[in-house]
Amino acid sequence: MAKRAEIEARTEKLVLPIVEENQFELVDVEYVKEGANWYLRVYVDKEGGIAIDDCVLVSRELEKHLDEEDFIKDPYILEVSSPGLLRPLKKDKDFERNLGKMIEIKLFQGINKQKEFEGILKSYDSEQIVLELEEEELEIKRSNLALCRLAFEF
Repeated sequence: MAKRAEIEARTEKLVLPIVEENQFELVDVEYVKEGANWYLRVYVDKEGGIAIDDCVLVSRELEKHLDEEDFIKDPYILEVSSPGLLRPLKKDKDFERNLGKMIEIKLFQGINKQKEFEGILKSYDSEQIVLELEEEELEIKRSNLALCRLAFEF
């Protein structure tokens, strides 16, 4: 079986032209096992939000290419959807779009015995992000981010 990262990368190559042709944005591709099933998930977005018809269009086109290439050996379920409100921040463009906003992060390795933080995204570069907490600014290596997403505010 191909490794997860390889499947995600090959799928990204297949879906990118479809997404760009329709002026959508590719947010993420993930290949994960949940229970007994493998899921190949593609998250797309566009200005003003993605609609169900947009997801169907991407799904149908991508399915054709996946069938032709046939590089995923295990049976899987293809899902194309919006990243939703709790979309992860992974790429530079995600961090750029959310500068000055409240985000929540979970770390692989804790800082001062703490692994979860919520604060304002002050800045970022290829190596780290800077989070503004109530009393201080915290520099966090991007390689230590297990999860980074917009904080859900009620």
